[in-house]
Amino acid sequence: MRTHSLHCLGPRGFHRIVYREWGNPASRHVVVCVHGLTRNGRDFDYLARALARRCRVICPDVVGRGDSDWLENKEDYGFTLYQSDAAACIARVTASAAGLFARLKGLIGLRGEVQLDWVGTSMGGLIGLMLAAQSNSPVRRLILNDVGPIVPWAGLLRIKGHVTKATRFGNREEAEAYVREVCATFGPLSDAAWRHLSEHSVRRNEDGSLRLAYDPGISSAAALRGEFSLQLWRQTLFGMDLWSVWDKVRCPTLALRGSQSDLLLAETAAEMQRRGPRAKVVEFPGVGHAPALMSKDQIRAVSEFLFADD
Repeated sequence: MRTHSLHCLGPRGFHRIVYREWGNPASRHVVVCVHGLTRNGRDFDYLARALARRCRVICPDVVGRGDSDWLENKEDYGFTLYQSDAAACIARVTASAAGLFARLKGLIGLRGEVQLDWVGTSMGGLIGLMLAAQSNSPVRRLILNDVGPIVPWAGLLRIKGHVTKATRFGNREEAEAYVREVCATFGPLSDAAWRHLSEHSVRRNEDGSLRLAYDPGISSAAALRGEFSLQLWRQTLFGMDLWSVWDKVRCPTLALRGSQSDLLLAETAAEMQRRGPRAKVVEFPGVGHAPALMSKDQIRAVSEFLFADD
């Protein structure tokens, strides 16, 4: 694993985005993995380690999360900026891959162009969905982890409620207990997996205490207006409606669903199979929102879809 950063331009200046890279930097197959609302790119360490045997994996911390910068103006948090940052990251990693690949082609006879796939959990899936719906999108294959074109109010409010909970801990044990509580819907995980998630969910304060590794400002009223635009919130009384975006997606799409999810409902998943890119749906029993992509069966589902043409 290698750690990099880049500067992205927002509406009020530049901010720094940190991302981790796994695998061969000259690989022509690039997979971008993007996390959920209050999470960070280290959530994908287990998946990235497995995928990196066959491709290059990029795991960014979305602005305001992980090691990326926090924004001074909280109203700037939102999908417009998230898409812009993602485009800058894609440009960086595909350009570097193309450059290395071009130099290697003449030496060892490699053929083909850089291929970009997207794996997104919850918020990260929505960012990928919006990018894949754009004209001339570079996204070749799209994986949505427990999210779809309809985001119900009940699930949305439950997740938002976690943002406002206690964010200060006296030690690692307290932090892990908190992560196990708020992320219980991830499903049954090993103790090692819970330790991994909790370790990368916090940062140390100057007084030695621990805080969650995201900007509490992502939950402000201004940030909410930025993250889910007023127009989208008014589209339906039942939550966020992105069917018009979904119907523009043309790339092969896989939807992963926890059987107990309150974010990707069974009826939404069924409709995703009937319209737009006609997604393939894989469901994991005993899991809610969202599958952690740390178990063998979940990693296998992702791998089989991404490497189907190999």
